[in-house]
Amino acid sequence: MELFSFYNVENLFLPDLKPNHKLDPTISGLRNWDEKKYQNKLFKISHVFQLMKEENGVLPFMIGLSEISGRKVLEDLVKMEPFNAEYGIVHYNSMDERKVDVALLYDKNKVEVIDSETITFFFEILKKNTENYDTTRDVLYSKVRYKGEIVNVFIAHLPSKREKDINKPKRAFILNEIRGRILNIVNEEKEHVILCGDFNENPDDENLVKILYDDVHGKVLENPFQQLFSTRNYSTFHYKSGLLFDQIILSKSFYNDNTALSFQEANIFKSEKISSRNRKFEGRPFRTYAGTRYLGGYSDHFPVFVKLKGLNTT
Repeated sequence: MELFSFYNVENLFLPDLKPNHKLDPTISGLRNWDEKKYQNKLFKISHVFQLMKEENGVLPFMIGLSEISGRKVLEDLVKMEPFNAEYGIVHYNSMDERKVDVALLYDKNKVEVIDSETITFFFEILKKNTENYDTTRDVLYSKVRYKGEIVNVFIAHLPSKREKDINKPKRAFILNEIRGRILNIVNEEKEHVILCGDFNENPDDENLVKILYDDVHGKVLENPFQQLFSTRNYSTFHYKSGLLFDQIILSKSFYNDNTALSFQEANIFKSEKISSRNRKFEGRPFRTYAGTRYLGGYSDHFPVFVKLKGLNTT
């Protein structure tokens, strides 16, 4: 069995230090983000995957991450247990205004990265006295080899819902672009595809339903998180609303038993140890910050993962 995981880690930034060693909150936007808090954050994120390993027997062989800033935080993370420097990194700096990116971690003993690139999006701004375009977080694309089979991995962190969801057209545009690339891979290359991320939409939203189908309404992708959402399983919350923005979507090739990887089940990893200590927020993620108030938790999202069964394994 193998696990593929995605985790929005909630603002994994280096400490806000200027050259004079004074804190500069304009770097991360976090209040009093110092070395001690940073080291605690690294420990917490690595601990999540240690817990996942203890519960499932294996570490994820690939991990999509979002809300990380720069390669250095990833290098610091993979040095820690349970990764122990045996995980590689695929990361590019994006043009996001907050300098938050997505990344891929992979088990170097199991996975070979053949190619990778970022897919960057520019959006025209029609307001006066502004630059004429806006940028958002890149989508990370990686082509990898696992046991002789090719897996194409897309990792996204789509524009957030805010100000009456003005970003919905941006999300639709990005997903449509990714859909075109996926259709080409599935139809022409006949290879596996994994699309994962924080989509800032639930599995039943129009954009995420549309991406599952080709132009003649043939189904090319499966979203196992649709079933979880329908049974009120959530990865994050906004006020009283439970949300399942974090998802892993798979090409139908993963539903073939005669492949090196076949889909088994999808899960949200919501161990009590990474859940809120506050009874008022029972069952929700134990977050690092609530507004400007430091809580010292893991993230405001639970990680999600899928179990994949290999040939001749359980």
